[in-house]
Amino acid sequence: MPVLRSDYAQSLVPEDRAIAIEAPVAIEINGVAYAVMMATPCDLEDFVIGFLLSEGLAWAEEIGPVGLHEVEGQGFIARVTLPPHRAEPVLERARRRLGDSSCGICGIESIELALRPLEPMPPAPLPQGEAIRHALMAMRAAQALGNATAATHAAAFCDREGQVLVLREDVGRHNALDKVIGALVRQEMAANQGFMAVTSRASYELVEKAVRARCPLLVAISAPTDLAVRRARQAGLALAVVARDDAMLWAAGPAFD
Repeated sequence: MPVLRSDYAQSLVPEDRAIAIEAPVAIEINGVAYAVMMATPCDLEDFVIGFLLSEGLAWAEEIGPVGLHEVEGQGFIARVTLPPHRAEPVLERARRRLGDSSCGICGIESIELALRPLEPMPPAPLPQGEAIRHALMAMRAAQALGNATAATHAAAFCDREGQVLVLREDVGRHNALDKVIGALVRQEMAANQGFMAVTSRASYELVEKAVRARCPLLVAISAPTDLAVRRARQAGLALAVVARDDAMLWAAGPAFD
């Protein structure tokens, strides 16, 4: 995209700049609109499957094929089918949301639903620190979109030796992790055989997505929120944060049991 570079003085130098793409993705479940997400339009099948699983809307084996349809110049529609026992409560939730006057968590019932207990994580072996550092270094080199645009987040699934097996990028940190989770489902890879890493802060949503994917460890390069730490400890998820080349902080894990 053409831009003008300024040195904060009077000069303006024309140049071309790679810009991250952001587009609306409308998710339809059993023919009913459920949500519109802003996402980078690549790996969208991974994204939709990961979103449904990590939001607790369905198990992997219950999610039908994802049909993607581009709306010229506007965005994308992703259509998916869930079995009736899953679809009805999901669609009822969508109908209630349409009647809300605001777009946040409303009322005690909604707060309780948002913070409902997570299924505890079973004990699992964790990688050594050197493997985590190796994975973070490999992630930096593998971020094609991020290195070109400086505008996207990345998430990765790594084995316990620190090899990056799956990496996905998106303008949204949640979307990037959803794409990784969806890729694991589609490639029939077990999340409990490795760990996930994200190039963002550790928010409670990312913690919950990792737990629902049954991944024993989430690594974040930035700091966590207090709710993320509390939710991780309650669920038995190991959480490493502010993970840099020289050190990282354990915020949750076996040492806190």
